[in-house]
Amino acid sequence: MPPVQAPPSQQLPAVQKLRVRFAKRGRLRFTSHRDFQRAFERAVRRAELPVAFSHGFSPHPKISYAGAAPTGAASEAEYLEISLTHERDADEVRAALDEALPPGLDVLEVVVAGPGSLAERLEASEWRIALPGVDPEAAGAAVEAFLAREEILVERMTKRGVRSFDCRAAVLRLTVASEPGSVETCAILQVVLRHGTPAVRPDDVLAGVLEVATLPVTGPALLTRLAQGPLTTDTGTVEDPLARDRDANQATATGQADPHQTHTAEGDAAAPSVP
Repeated sequence: MPPVQAPPSQQLPAVQKLRVRFAKRGRLRFTSHRDFQRAFERAVRRAELPVAFSHGFSPHPKISYAGAAPTGAASEAEYLEISLTHERDADEVRAALDEALPPGLDVLEVVVAGPGSLAERLEASEWRIALPGVDPEAAGAAVEAFLAREEILVERMTKRGVRSFDCRAAVLRLTVASEPGSVETCAILQVVLRHGTPAVRPDDVLAGVLEVATLPVTGPALLTRLAQGPLTTDTGTVEDPLARDRDANQATATGQADPHQTHTAEGDAAAPSVP
């Protein structure tokens, strides 16, 4: 078994890049992005993965994160990339990482990275917003009022102070449903958001809905990201960002891969880290 981290003078080059889909569930939705980074790096060490390191005075593991959900939001579709100095089976890596992480930070899938940038595929997200105490009919009227507006300004505290921005333009689809089998009255908003700058979050959309209508929310809203990936604009559908990687791996396995599309861990652009 090769060492997880070699001295800087003996560092090996990356020969494989893996793309990881993971979930944040239950109480672990309150894990910040920095907390998850630390937990994941510990999991890599426990799983004894031969992670590649950057060069320079202060080497760090080649792990990049894309499109991180805000703290407090649950998610079924978080993504990262990790580069290894020795090739490993993707399914074995998934099992090892999932065992090394605490319950609630669950590794759902690991695939060998195909050509192209993962970050560029994350064009939109689909979110579920549960509103306890809100009647679905009242929520439906509020949604209609929201969608009828061309612009809705909301405010959010940022590192540079309070910022005002339009939350309406990023909303591609917004619908209402009820919680099936729930004893408590609860409306469910399902929203598809286009990624952009400034990034509009689901809590911004909720603030915009409450800006145009009064809803008797009796508890904190539960935000859950259901999907994140390429956007089909005409239907407002968010596709699977790892589908191309599976296709590329299948083509390689069957000998149908395009030699001009060969992927190397060093040559492909890494997804940017999201603070």
